[in-house]
Amino acid sequence: MKQLARFGVSLDQDLLADFDRLIERRRYTNRSEAIRDLIRDNLVGQQWDENRETVATITFVYDHHVPGLTGKLTHIQHDFQGHIMAGMHVHLDHDHCLEVLVAKGKGAAIRKVADALLSVKGVKHGKLTMTTTGKGLSI
Repeated sequence: MKQLARFGVSLDQDLLADFDRLIERRRYTNRSEAIRDLIRDNLVGQQWDENRETVATITFVYDHHVPGLTGKLTHIQHDFQGHIMAGMHVHLDHDHCLEVLVAKGKGAAIRKVADALLSVKGVKHGKLTMTTTGKGLSI
């Protein structure tokens, strides 16, 4: 088991009250767990900034009736096949589809994939959700 270190933090009372409400809403067992998650989130962001090996999901909604759109999206995915690991396609209603792609690679390359997909005319909304491979990130 890893050795724990304790440290003190001084905060404005209102900020601490807001943080405690967040902790309760997200059901953390204590402040320490919430602070650890905040630190990890920043470290993951640093991995992306340093263009290290990362993973992400690219989620987008589009109208499949837009002429040529499905073909364009498929073509882009094939162009980046070394980065796209898996995908899920969902028919939301008669007109709209949702796709969720799992991508892996250097942060800049994954951003390029996401930008290429999300900027296509006919994509109504999309989001890149960046995360980590977990390598080098402490518990």
